[in-house]
Amino acid sequence: MDIIRVTGNKKEYIDLLLLADEQEDMVDKYLERGEMFVLDDNGIKAECVVTKEADGIYELKNIAVQPDCQRKGYGKALIEFLLSCYPDCRTMLVGTGNSPVTLNFYKECGFTESHRVRNFFTDNYDHPIYENGKQLVDMIYLKRER
Repeated sequence: MDIIRVTGNKKEYIDLLLLADEQEDMVDKYLERGEMFVLDDNGIKAECVVTKEADGIYELKNIAVQPDCQRKGYGKALIEFLLSCYPDCRTMLVGTGNSPVTLNFYKECGFTESHRVRNFFTDNYDHPIYENGKQLVDMIYLKRER
């Protein structure tokens, strides 16, 4: 398993990016200013995009694992890699919807709830966003501190 920094055409991975953030113009808002990594294990299995928000504060803007590769540790491996990749990171943030599956994943990776941005999904997306049959409204931010 190799984790590789993508410095060239990040849009090459748009299908995978859209698994985690289904509106392309929203992905475009952070893709170029963020650093992208892909996890290759006999083919690309996962990707993530991280932005530096302030000194010691980074945000995981996008993380996605191919559907047939989920629940095999690839997402957790990417998160642990990121923490080792940014030694100055005191806080890693991630924003997500109110989906128990996703929230549990982040909690299993050591994140705790931080704050909410009310109506984020309804105010910023041009269509309703659903996850596991539930419409997402608020953005729930989680943090992992060290």
